Amino acid sequence: MPTAKSQHKTFGQSPFIRMGMEVGQAPELRRDLIKRIEDHYECTVVTFFTSFTKQDVAIVDTDAEMLESLLSVEHKGGKLMLVLNSPGGQALAAERIVNVCRAYSKNQFEVIVPHMAKSAATMICFGSAKIHMSKTAELGPVDPQVPYWAEGDKEDDPSWISAEEYIRSYDKLMNFASSGKAKRLEPYIQQLGRYDARYIERLRSVQKLSEDISVRLLKSLMMKGKSSDKIRNNIDVFLTQKRTSSHGRMINYEDAGSCGLKIGLIDLGSDVWHSLWELYVRSNWSTRHNCGKVIETSTSAVSA
Repeated sequence: MPTAKSQHKTFGQSPFIRMGMEVGQAPELRRDLIKRIEDHYECTVVTFFTSFTKQDVAIVDTDAEMLESLLSVEHKGGKLMLVLNSPGGQALAAERIVNVCRAYSKNQFEVIVPHMAKSAATMICFGSAKIHMSKTAELGPVDPQVPYWAEGDKEDDPSWISAEEYIRSYDKLMNFASSGKAKRLEPYIQQLGRYDARYIERLRSVQKLSEDISVRLLKSLMMKGKSSDKIRNNIDVFLTQKRTSSHGRMINYEDAGSCGLKIGLIDLGSDVWHSLWELYVRSNWSTRHNCGKVIETSTSAVSA
């Protein structure tokens, strides 16, 4: 006759319980996948996923605190691998996350991109010693984006435009209006009236900050020994909107490698890739339906 203990164990493994876990994509379903990746790379693996579909889930300073809360009790030192999938967020927050990861790994910090690490998430990749990605994975430009309300846009749902593009349009109008070539100044004055010079200067500062953080992160680890100017020239495709035309444009492993980034190519037919892709599918579903962001290890999880 089954004991109470065996009945409890049987119920815990029943289709009813397993279905509930699958529907809700409980963290327990991803822990074995994380453990497999840890075994392959022989290091601690932490995942960091943020939603591509929800509002107000940008990478922010509190994410660095969430990450440190896990690492302070679970990482015993040595190599650290961050599985990163995010549309981005704040540049300063990305810098802080890199600082946390480097501190707890003594600079043995690497990143895996299973699908997309864009904008500030690409900056986190810049802060690693190596970026692991497949032929289908993407990095993206790090040029800052700013809200722009085109005609018909709702106040809480603006369009977004590259800060570089916004500044360039202002400079072009100013240069033409002051060049003496314009037959009539009124059209230019009217258009310039839509700009705030103080806001333009703020955007120049934000643009400079993004570039400075990117170069400093690379210079201090992945591209150590290279000059700031050399690094800046190498990663120009990441820094300027002119090169890619769109902030969402894909920068793949070949493009990244040609910039001098250290890339580890993951074979799409390998066992570790199948584990990574399943981890991505499950974690991405969770950030679409359950929460906006999640940070997990093989034993713990925090979400927001």
